[in-house]
Amino acid sequence: MNEENQQKVIIVGGGFAGIRCALDLAKKNLPNKKIVLISNKTYFEYYPRIYRVVTGESPLEVCIPLEEIFKNKNVEIILDEITGVDLKQNTITGSSGSTYHYNEIVLALGSETVYFNIEGVKERSYGFKSINEALNLKKHLHKVFDIYLSSKKEDVVASLHIVVVGGGPSGVELVGELTRYMPHLANLHGIDNNFVTIDMIEASSRLVPTLPEGVSARIHNKLHSLGVNIFLNRSVEKEDIDQILTKDMSMKSNTLIWTAGSKTNHFYGMIPGLNLHRNGRVIIDEYLHAEGFENVYIIGDAANTKYAGLAQTAIYDGTYMANVIASKSANKKLPVYIPQKVSYAVPVGRRWAAVSMGPLQIYGLLGYLIREIADLKFFLSILPWNKALAINRNQTIGESCKTCQESLAKANN
Repeated sequence: MNEENQQKVIIVGGGFAGIRCALDLAKKNLPNKKIVLISNKTYFEYYPRIYRVVTGESPLEVCIPLEEIFKNKNVEIILDEITGVDLKQNTITGSSGSTYHYNEIVLALGSETVYFNIEGVKERSYGFKSINEALNLKKHLHKVFDIYLSSKKEDVVASLHIVVVGGGPSGVELVGELTRYMPHLANLHGIDNNFVTIDMIEASSRLVPTLPEGVSARIHNKLHSLGVNIFLNRSVEKEDIDQILTKDMSMKSNTLIWTAGSKTNHFYGMIPGLNLHRNGRVIIDEYLHAEGFENVYIIGDAANTKYAGLAQTAIYDGTYMANVIASKSANKKLPVYIPQKVSYAVPVGRRWAAVSMGPLQIYGLLGYLIREIADLKFFLSILPWNKALAINRNQTIGESCKTCQESLAKANN
């Protein structure tokens, strides 16, 4: 079919939902559809492993070029930052100055960090929601050891005191890795590891509150055994230059790592005609149409569905949406969206993870292997098997810090 006569499906967002939808649509090889993926990055970030970049492992584990994912696939990739969507005119505008016309649009922009308007947190805390944030945090962790070497005795505790706020899966995964990584850095910098302190603050009464209580308790005990100080039922109220304040205590620290919350991407609220639920997500019907628009679909974190906000849900949504678009193209009855229950596999330190799959709970090395298999399964779903295996095996520790490089060089001689 002549390209001018094709119906254009534009997918906005290169995250889990967007790439899954584009890949599945490409597999269907619909003769009258042109598939376009617009992303503000040239690569896909595998968020479940970004915490590993903070603790020294290769960015290649989490940074996968879109060209690799869509090589020899019938998907056009456009690099642009979307600045406007006109749902009435069926057009999108980008920061490049380009205007894109669509027949159907799939919005999969994901979520962003929320700081709850707490004074000082946004300006002074560190996150790892992107590869750039992870590398910035890693650089800072090296820097605190240099600060230690030039600090007065009274400043030593603050220099090597790491505080992680948010006891959800992301926070727990990072803290578990930090219990290994910080002693590693201390050794490379020639510093006594006993000066390193790692604290976790969680506003709820238990860690990972989305999991069953028994699983939360096992995770709590594991972190405690690794030397993490855990403070429950506490919320950060303010962060100053060198201290963190809660309602009933203060902590001297130069490092606050924020994992305490996320919200729907603010851009959805800037699109005229979209109706948002009070939770900030977009109101959708039983086919994930945005309310009032038969050619506008919302998938992933922003869709007001039961399990929105998780990678598994985003992947499920992408596949579902490809089926909806294919059904429409063939004038078939549309499949109704049925939320899919999710499973959890939360690593805590090296070779230990807590897995919760419905009534089944698994801990320890077996849980860790299940998580590794889940990661590999995803890589195999978007890449050729040889490249997926190469990414999954890439666990080389790479340190850019001059002191660490010198120490590693001496150790290898």
